Amino acid sequence: MTPSVDRSMPRPAAMAAGHSDGAPLVITASPHLKGRDTTARIMWTVVATLVPIAGASIYFFGPSALLVIVASMIGAFLVEHFLGKGGTLRDGSAAITGLLLALTMPPGTPMWMAALGGAFAIAFGKLIFGGLGFNAFNPALLGRAFLQAAFPTALTTWPKFGGSWWALRGDTFALPFMHPHETAVVTAATPLGLMKFEGKSTALSDLLLGTTGGSLGETAALLILVCGAYLALKRYLDWRIPSSVLGTVAAFAALLHFANATRYPSAAFMLLSGGLVLGAVYMATDPVTAPVTKAGRWAFGIGIGVLVVVIRIWGGLPEGVMYAILLMNALVPFINRLTRPRVFGAPRVKVTS
Repeated sequence: MTPSVDRSMPRPAAMAAGHSDGAPLVITASPHLKGRDTTARIMWTVVATLVPIAGASIYFFGPSALLVIVASMIGAFLVEHFLGKGGTLRDGSAAITGLLLALTMPPGTPMWMAALGGAFAIAFGKLIFGGLGFNAFNPALLGRAFLQAAFPTALTTWPKFGGSWWALRGDTFALPFMHPHETAVVTAATPLGLMKFEGKSTALSDLLLGTTGGSLGETAALLILVCGAYLALKRYLDWRIPSSVLGTVAAFAALLHFANATRYPSAAFMLLSGGLVLGAVYMATDPVTAPVTKAGRWAFGIGIGVLVVVIRIWGGLPEGVMYAILLMNALVPFINRLTRPRVFGAPRVKVTS
């Protein structure tokens, strides 16, 4: 059967010459349908949702929190400006990296150290791989891992919650690579540290509202969940990843708590303590370092959840969110390969190494 042709439509040659409607025919590569959500728009929206979380950390920890955030973002901006391609500061990725990195650090972190972490996150977490869209690991967490390895004491010194808002929480203005001065800041263990090493629990209300010691991003689990829900509604993050991370941690922790309630903390404590909520909502959902398939994202989140519980319970550190996400980032290519959907009508291909 010969298909019919609509003779009323202008011919491409005529359109190209501008004879039909005065406009030339523009031929471009797919996709031809474009939405309003550009990369920059998505990135800056994520930054906007992080502002209330950063504001909560400043409210709880005072000017030291603000200075750590500013220093981390400046370090990220400078490297992005001088080493990145022209105009890349406008897409907002450096702002997200610097802000997320700051939220993983203690409020008493020296400013030079925070700036160094931001610079490392952009240079070795993003640009060395080829720029935005090519990095294998979450840049902010890679910067945090670098600081953890290089300056373990500073990155595990937690000021006690409370006190004067104007008081500095540590050696904020310490000179680079110099021995810190003695300060009057009183340090204390985080809720995870208290549970792991002393067997002491923390009130769930404090964990939910953020009135505890810890990193800047451990300020308010409820606020982070609200901001994450907004991003999920905008479809700027895939709800499957945080749901699988938090669901796995809850199920695993509940099983251990049921087996031995005196030794293992409750599922609610495991969910609300530490940087789990921040990591599940803002870091594990990074579209560049997360799987592209729906099944892969479920597997990715479950793997993170299992690793978090294993490290927290049986590892040497009280927290394991950073390492869990970075380890699963390394497995993303394999997850994508194993969960690659079959082409319709084609036989299933056996995956070989």
